[in-house]
Amino acid sequence: MRIGELSKRTGVPVPTIKYYLREGLLPGGELTSHNQAQYGEKHLHRLKLVRAMTEVGKLSVAATREVLGAVDEPSTGLHEVLGVAQAAVTPHVTAGDTESWEQAEALVSELVVRRGWTVKPENPARQALTQLVVTFRDLGQEDLLEVLDDYATAAEQLSKAELGVIGRREGVDSKVEGAVLGTVLGDALIGAMRRLAQSDASHRIFEAPDV
Repeated sequence: MRIGELSKRTGVPVPTIKYYLREGLLPGGELTSHNQAQYGEKHLHRLKLVRAMTEVGKLSVAATREVLGAVDEPSTGLHEVLGVAQAAVTPHVTAGDTESWEQAEALVSELVVRRGWTVKPENPARQALTQLVVTFRDLGQEDLLEVLDDYATAAEQLSKAELGVIGRREGVDSKVEGAVLGTVLGDALIGAMRRLAQSDASHRIFEAPDV
């Protein structure tokens, strides 16, 4: 198919496809002349993957390129690919040197130990969670941290279920892609699902008439 058909089948504008080609997110097609190229089903799938990461997952072009690089590297293990995807979706946080940061860091470390999680100290999610704890406390919302273990329990159950499904897939490529998309798109999925459940809980707690 030509680039126009590729655009039509994916809904991605031709200028955007050309941009992805220039940025190396999409491999070039097979040249049929000096200014014409043909694209196949692999390009179609790759373009959908790129679109999911950039438009739904809200990854930058640089982060998308890094994640795709891990996906394309056959020697990269599934756990390592998952780490790359996590790093791409986790905001970079610089560790603080204040007392409030140290207290929050201790709380996060205690949580990790209490849950029995095997998590490296340099995992970016630890810094991100520490920053969130600091922010809750700074805004006088410390009582909301009482549900931290509830968050952890939900996250544990979801992660085990999600990775269990991916682990049953046939083929390394399918597992790798599932791990990446589960991480990149999973955050958006959790957010949407939580807002639905929160809306229902709000109605039941704050609006439903007492029986």
